[in-house]
Amino acid sequence: MTTPIDVQFIAGKDGKPEYAVIPFKAFQALCNHKVREFNEKETIPHEVIKKIHLEDMSSIQAWREYLNFTQTEIAEKMGISQAAYSQMETSKKNRKATLEKIAKAMNIDYLQLQI
Repeated sequence: MTTPIDVQFIAGKDGKPEYAVIPFKAFQALCNHKVREFNEKETIPHEVIKKIHLEDMSSIQAWREYLNFTQTEIAEKMGISQAAYSQMETSKKNRKATLEKIAKAMNIDYLQLQI
């Protein structure tokens, strides 16, 4: 959604915002935007989540290791050098197009890399 949402905040006992109230239509639009039916290709295995959160890996590295690929193998599938791929794997600001290329090389959906 690109249009601003009229939000009303309700404070708790400590005076800090505790609730946010939005128009129902805006809520429905947010739900429709965020909630999708996930199929097998769009889920994220527990092992990948563990690597990201417990081993502090990027989602790209976690997926690559989960799928038993080397950096060189993914780089070759993408038609780039291993060094270039390594930079993508450690970057915190990959563009959508980059994530799509990496996901294609791994045969996953790019949304699975956006954790």
